Amino acid sequence: MPLTVDVRDEGMVSDAINKTVAEFGGIDVLVNNASAINLASTTDMTMKRYDLISSVNMRATFMCSKLCIPHLMKAANPHILTLSPPLSMREKWFKKYVAYTMSKYGMSMCTLGMSAEFKEQGIAVNSLWPKTLIATAAISENISRILYHMSRKPSIMADAAYAILTSNSREVTGNFS
Repeated sequence: MPLTVDVRDEGMVSDAINKTVAEFGGIDVLVNNASAINLASTTDMTMKRYDLISSVNMRATFMCSKLCIPHLMKAANPHILTLSPPLSMREKWFKKYVAYTMSKYGMSMCTLGMSAEFKEQGIAVNSLWPKTLIATAAISENISRILYHMSRKPSIMADAAYAILTSNSREVTGNFS
């Protein structure tokens, strides 16, 4: 069921969730995959761009999760999977792109907090992040065409997501892959 949704718009997200529940009878899985990337330095980052990456990455992850949780609580094997990195306070992740790192770490913090908060309800909340580059449009457009061609194919992420989402939710809560 294709839907056009701006993940920053609470009304559109809520409407999409309601249409999904009406069509399929519930929600078993939420994948927080939407993300905005901008690797500008602090002095080069415009506040408009900062607001965009913060609202698409961190706020939308929180909101989509929040709005799906009542439906996930009714599912037999509920999962939330967010594409976000493991938390690391190493300087190298902040040095060149503080704003982007903060926005992605905000997504990871949603995973950690919600994993603990909804563990007793049996909702598995996990993050998935590759150890090496994946050949996506974001890499091609924002980093390097050369690195894009050297990167692994997106199917490796699909395989990992499938393994997480088909596992028993009570066994994987809180893990980073």
